[in-house]
Amino acid sequence: MALVGASFGALATGSGLPLVKVVALSAILYAGGAQFLVVAAVAAGAAPAAVVIGGALLNARHLPYGLVLADVLAGRWWTRVIGAHLMTDEATAFTTAELARHGDVAKARRTFFIAGTTLFVGWNVGTLIGAVGGDLVGDPNAFGLDAAFPAALLALTAASMRARLDRRVALLGAAVAVVLTPFLPAGVGVLAGLLGLIAAGRDPVRASETS
Repeated sequence: MALVGASFGALATGSGLPLVKVVALSAILYAGGAQFLVVAAVAAGAAPAAVVIGGALLNARHLPYGLVLADVLAGRWWTRVIGAHLMTDEATAFTTAELARHGDVAKARRTFFIAGTTLFVGWNVGTLIGAVGGDLVGDPNAFGLDAAFPAALLALTAASMRARLDRRVALLGAAVAVVLTPFLPAGVGVLAGLLGLIAAGRDPVRASETS
C-alpha cells in the first residue's frame, strides 16, 4: 500500500499539483484508484463535473461493501463515519475473510479497524514519500502492482468461497467484469460483476434439500 501511495505522490506532483493538495487528496479523499483518476483528469483539463462523476463511478463498489460490513460497523455514528472512510478493497477482504473463518462480529470489527488504519497510514506515508521523492519512485506498473493487488484480494477472499454456490457467484461475477470492463467507463465493469449474484437465485443443492 505504501508503494502504491508513493507512486501516486510522485505522479501527482509530476502532474503539477502542489504538495499540500497531494497530501490532502490522500488524507481526505483516500480513494486509491479514484485519486489516480482525479490527477489524470485534472492534468488533461477535464471539467470538474466529469472528475466527480468518474470518481463516483469508480468507487461505487463501496455501496455493496457497506452492505456486507453493516453489522461490523454498527454502533455510534462516529464509528460508522470513520469506518466508511477506512473502507477499502483490502480492508473489506480481510474482514470478510475473518467472518468466514469465525463468524465473530467483534473479532471482524477489530480486524477491520486494524487493517483499515494500517492501510490508511501506509498509503499516506507513501504518498508523502512519493510527493517529496518525485521521480525516484518511477513507473508503478514496473513493479507489477496491477497483478499483485488482484492476486492478494483473491487470496484473502478464497476462504469465503468454499461453498459451491459462493464459487459460482464469484466466477460468474468475475467473467462479467472481465468481458465488460474494456467497453465501459472505469469502474462500471466491476459494478456489472454484481450480476454474478443471479447465480444465487436458485441453488440446485438447496432446492434438492427442500424438495
